[in-house]
Amino acid sequence: MEIKDPNPCRVIGVLDDGVASLNATALALLRSADVIIGGARTLALMEREFKAGAVCHDLTGKLKEVPEWVRAARADNLACVVLATGDPLCHGIAPYLAQHLCVEALDILPNLSTLQLACARIGLAWQDARIVSVHAKDAGEWQRGARPSHGLYALAQATRQHARLLILTSPDNSPDRIARLLVAEGLGDDFLMAVVENLLQPEERVLAELTPQQAAEMKFAALNVVLLWRITPAARPVRFGLADTEFAQRQPEKGLITKQEVRAVSLARLQLHADSVVWDIGAGSGSVGLEAARLCPQGHVYAIEKNDADFGIAGQNHAAFGVSNYSLHLGKAPEQLDTWPDPDAVFIGGSGGELAGLIAGIIARLRPNGTLVMNFVTLENLATATATLQAMEGISWDVLQLQAARSKPILHMHRMAAENPVWIVCARREANND
Repeated sequence: MEIKDPNPCRVIGVLDDGVASLNATALALLRSADVIIGGARTLALMEREFKAGAVCHDLTGKLKEVPEWVRAARADNLACVVLATGDPLCHGIAPYLAQHLCVEALDILPNLSTLQLACARIGLAWQDARIVSVHAKDAGEWQRGARPSHGLYALAQATRQHARLLILTSPDNSPDRIARLLVAEGLGDDFLMAVVENLLQPEERVLAELTPQQAAEMKFAALNVVLLWRITPAARPVRFGLADTEFAQRQPEKGLITKQEVRAVSLARLQLHADSVVWDIGAGSGSVGLEAARLCPQGHVYAIEKNDADFGIAGQNHAAFGVSNYSLHLGKAPEQLDTWPDPDAVFIGGSGGELAGLIAGIIARLRPNGTLVMNFVTLENLATATATLQAMEGISWDVLQLQAARSKPILHMHRMAAENPVWIVCARREANND
């Protein structure tokens, strides 16, 4: 038989209309509490309901101290209440407390989520919406190609995968900044926005059906939530095996591009997962890295290209490709690689003449069971790569020679025209290799 904790910490959801947002049970627990924990705004909103002598703790900037405050109150057999905003289990404090205390020590009394209220204001169904929180420290303006460490990265990714988004904002990561993210990602014509400010307060304001271009130039109240919904059908791009003509390429000669057949085999040999971290070294037109980005929607691709013209072409392809998990850098490897996270998969399309050292550095950084795939068209580079791998321990490797032939018209018939042969060298770091 389950025995409930006789003195749990009550986690009570509160809205900005104060007492009116609480049911009789929650209000009675608040009024009888000996210890009350909450943010400065919430404590000020509800302080008239506190009993005389109640101890108050402002958790603003002191989240790590909250579990100890709760433990101390319970150890002294004091009634403890934590005031949260809306639903404490929806990007709220309750999961944090459960992790640092235990579920049995908590009694959660949820309220309506501010997101739910905002949807009700404009009549937007939310059962299939994605909730994203950018309620964090200042993330700075979004730039195309930003890394996963950026505070708006999860939102940028979500806009590619979901038709409806409900966003918890912050004064820094504001609706106008979110709108500028959409414009930067080429999604300004694909979504409409609603901004609901100061919910349940006299100055409440609902701004519905804003275009991102409009919202990007506006200013909003500090307390708000944002709703996004797609107004154009989402693209259904080919994820794997794109034709070479889908990519911008250097003209008049066509390159640098890894041809479709070689690209397909190379991507297959990379053994990508949905969340793989991928390096693309010598990105050229960006074809391999950009296809990898589509194959790893929860991962990220870091690409580097030393040639200015090819860097610009890869940037054009990135802009046209509709991915937010791809970062392109101008430089010559191994420059910048020390700022990238350890990879699950690495593709080398060009080495700039420092192949042996580059291979050694990559193998040292590969995660267990990580894969390195290299494409070569010269015997010298092939010899350097195989000799370097042969001298390493804990590495399994193989070489594949691939030569495709494509049909070409000749009069009313067709002939087969051979492409240049390519050697694909694949190396895998064994899981037990430290």
